[in-house]
Amino acid sequence: MNKYAVIVAGGSGLRMGTVLPKQFLLIHQKPILWYTLHTFLKSYKDIHIILVLPAEFYETGRVICDEIHSLHPIQTVVGGDTRFHSVQKGLALIQEQSVIFIHDAVRCLLTPSLIHLCFEETLRFGSAIPCIDAKDSVRLIHSSGHVSIKRSDIKLVQTPQTFLSDFLLPAYLTEYQEAYTDDASVVEASNHPIHLVEGEENNIKITSPIDLVIAEELLDPPQHSI
Repeated sequence: MNKYAVIVAGGSGLRMGTVLPKQFLLIHQKPILWYTLHTFLKSYKDIHIILVLPAEFYETGRVICDEIHSLHPIQTVVGGDTRFHSVQKGLALIQEQSVIFIHDAVRCLLTPSLIHLCFEETLRFGSAIPCIDAKDSVRLIHSSGHVSIKRSDIKLVQTPQTFLSDFLLPAYLTEYQEAYTDDASVVEASNHPIHLVEGEENNIKITSPIDLVIAEELLDPPQHSI
């Protein structure tokens, strides 16, 4: 089965408090995006990478790709106004039947094991959405106040959200809606069931300075070689 990874790297550095978008910040002298790309390329030698970049930092992203280019060419495309539109632009480059991973570039701590799990479960069930259990108490806010929710009824969703192209590509032909908070919600809206798999505690999304500190402690640069 063909394999594609659409890596969404269109975010800004607002919550990080930096001018440079967080996917380009350095950890151990390498950009966060570099680690993400290397993990996917290490997971499957035949995987096709499509990197979605912000227009104003397109050349910055291409420099990172060119460092890897000699062995593993990476397609790049300029993203859209929202994550939904950025994913749409990446998916537009896929024309063949495949398993498609959609991953946030700033989740640079994922492992090949999680990628393999998502691939295998997608072949069986049509999709694989990594999730972890909620550890904190959870409250739902409503118009008249708020109410406690059982932690066991809550799952925290991660990426790579993985799908068969037969389900994903038609689903993304729709118009954007605010209810589309992730790729699973888009596919679910097209009446396809969503299959959950066990995610990884370390697969955090780097959005704040403390996340950068955690990633620096957990990342081992020598392990990120192809």
